[in-house]
Amino acid sequence: MTSRVVLAYSGGLDTSVAIGWIAEETGAEVIAVAADVGQGGEDLEVIRQRALECGAVESVVLDAKAEYAEEYCVPALQANALYMDAYPLVSALSRPLIVKHLARVALDLGADTVAHGCTGKGNDQVRFEVGLAALAPDIRVIAPVRDSGMTRDKAIAFAEDKGLPIDQSKRSPYSIDQNLWGRAVETGFLEDPWNAPIEDLYSYTSDPATAGAPDELTISFTAGVPTAVDGVAMAPLALVEELNRRAGAQGVGRLDMVEDRLIGIKSREVYEAPAAVALIAAHRELQAMTAERDLARFTRTVQQRWTELVYDGLWFSPLKRALDTFLLEANATVTGDIRLRLSAGTAVVTGRRSQASLYDYGLATYDSADTFDQGLAKGFVELWGLPSRIAARRDARLSSRAHGSERLG
Repeated sequence: MTSRVVLAYSGGLDTSVAIGWIAEETGAEVIAVAADVGQGGEDLEVIRQRALECGAVESVVLDAKAEYAEEYCVPALQANALYMDAYPLVSALSRPLIVKHLARVALDLGADTVAHGCTGKGNDQVRFEVGLAALAPDIRVIAPVRDSGMTRDKAIAFAEDKGLPIDQSKRSPYSIDQNLWGRAVETGFLEDPWNAPIEDLYSYTSDPATAGAPDELTISFTAGVPTAVDGVAMAPLALVEELNRRAGAQGVGRLDMVEDRLIGIKSREVYEAPAAVALIAAHRELQAMTAERDLARFTRTVQQRWTELVYDGLWFSPLKRALDTFLLEANATVTGDIRLRLSAGTAVVTGRRSQASLYDYGLATYDSADTFDQGLAKGFVELWGLPSRIAARRDARLSSRAHGSERLG
């Protein structure tokens, strides 16, 4: 029986060439799998046909936008997931979804190998291979671009020699990855971190300097899940698309950062994630209003670790699953409305309300409606500072003895 390889297929040069390369090098049949996670661009049917024309024996295309929004973007929002306090996990979030479907297709169609088009310098090779190890530990993984020295020049020559339907006239000088949650741009002149981004880099966002009048909207949440915009109920996919449009029009979500990659190098990245940045700003503020203090403090620690695990390709790890359970509980009371002002590249919270709020006007106010018993504060402060006072007296006593011993010596 001829062996079969399931290939993560994007429709671009590298993965199109990989179909023929795998067939020539291994003698295996190649099954191409492409997933639509909101990246836009070509129609899925066009991509499916291209894979077949490039030599795939079967081509599977998946409309995974709703699944991505509900099962990946929403959990990232509930975790306020910002790697290095900035990056909303644009690429890192989509990889486990793709991995899940690669493993499913491989097991369903009897393939013993999965292939991807990642290089050896990026994080995605880890996300693909570690994810597959967790879901299908007996399946082998190959990476033609990384393991065979398949440079872009060689890939172009291979495509021309085989007459593959790949149009190189539209080649971008940048490496771009995009999906519903945002867009990542790297390489080209951006590899010099002194070079400023230019406007041509951006696609999801308008220039903040030329944005129109501010846009104010209200986002409703139920247990940490965004459910409506301006009172109009929406499923996660439609809601993220709406926020991408409205926040993007105001230039919200542009990021330019030097990022610590998992493999140990620093990489200059430019991101635009309008919906992600706006939604995280809103969710974070509602959580601050509804979460008890110690829970809120510990949740911030959990959120950071959750974000690192996802960035590092450990979506399917036992720790990630355990933290998922904690974050669901931590979001149980994050229900209410946030008013958000989108303007000139910023998303600023201007109002918040919730039936689950822990904000008590009577305790917070300084006017005549004050119900806070300030007389209790003196004793509280005295007891709170007691350990510090005792330690300070101890340190002074020991210091005095040490100085006395030095004088006697």
